[in-house]
This record gives sequence, structure tokens and C-alpha cells, in this order.
Amino acid sequence: MYLPKHFTQESPEALHRIIREHPLGAVVTHGPEGLDADHVPFEFDAEAGPAGTLSAHVARANTLWQRCPSGTEVMVMFRGAQAYVSPNWYPSKHETHRQVPTWNYEVVHAYGTVTVHDSDRWVRALVARLTRHHEASEPRPWKMGESPPDYIDMMLSNIVGIEIVLTRLVGKSKLSQNREPRDRLNAAETLEGHGQDELARAMRGAGA
Repeated sequence: MYLPKHFTQESPEALHRIIREHPLGAVVTHGPEGLDADHVPFEFDAEAGPAGTLSAHVARANTLWQRCPSGTEVMVMFRGAQAYVSPNWYPSKHETHRQVPTWNYEVVHAYGTVTVHDSDRWVRALVARLTRHHEASEPRPWKMGESPPDYIDMMLSNIVGIEIVLTRLVGKSKLSQNREPRDRLNAAETLEGHGQDELARAMRGAGA
């Protein structure tokens, strides 16, 4: 990843926020047939392992867990807020006309080693945690206990758990830090008006 110094994101809090708020990661692997990527929603535990631990499940029919047996090194990409930025949003453009379009975004590359968990107990606990987390905002959160036990058993038998102990996180926050404060802040305000609240907040915070 091209990583200019002024766009490098080294704050653990910021990196963890991006992963937690955008948990659908792209697992990049390299096997006998070349490069591949699987899109998987992850649970993230920042306290486990050198740089945190990612946990997820994939369909048993998905060959990821067979292509990447325990001990395989992988990279998982998490893309946060992103949007097009017009030069017209920079006040300085209207004075000098020396601005061009760009694209602002936040991204984290997480590197680590896979452990495969083909265990009903491990997968059941993971699914329970993921369900509690993602159903928490529902008026009436769904629980596994609402479905017949034999149905849940069958569904769980069709998935396999994967755990990735992370060794490092590499982050990039391209938030107009290389522009004048007035340009960055006006672009953030315009993005907010377009419904891009998350990116606007990050851009405002980039000047702190």
C-alpha cells in the first residue's frame, strides 16, 4: 500500500475503530491457484495477541479453511469511510484554481496467522457473540434460542471457524491533511451535507 507519511495512521484507537465500525474484512490469500480474496465479517478483540485477534466463520463449502490451514499467514483489509472530494469544495480553489479532484478514505491492513476451528463449541460461542453484538440495536434482538435446536445444530454444522492472531496493523487515513485547514474543514462540511457524516468527522479530527 502506498503510504505517504502525512496519511499514515498509527493510532491504535483509530485503527481499532475502523475495524470495529467496518467489520466486513477482505481476507487476501495466496495459494497454488494464485491470489484470492474472501469477504468475511469479523469479531475483533484488541486485547488478545500482539496486535489483536480476529474471529469469524465461513461456510464449510468455502475452501478458504482448507486452502489456509492453521499456520497460514494472511492479510485482512478493512475499508472505512470513503468518498469523492471535489476541488470546488476547497475555498483556495476559487482563488488560485490550483486544486484537483481526489478521493478520501480510511483503510486498515491487518496481518496475522490463521487457526482453523472445526469445533461445534468454538463456532457456537462465536455465533452467539456475533449475534448479541449485531442484534443489540434491534427493538427485539434475535436469539439462537428462538429457532428449533435441531435447526441451529444443522446450520452450525455447515460452518467452520477461523481465528487470526494479528502481528501488525498498517493504517492509512487520507483525510485532506495535506490541504489548508480551511480547505479540509469546508470539504468536511460539504461531505456532511451529502450524508457522509463518518468521513466528515474523521476529516475534522485529522487537524487535531
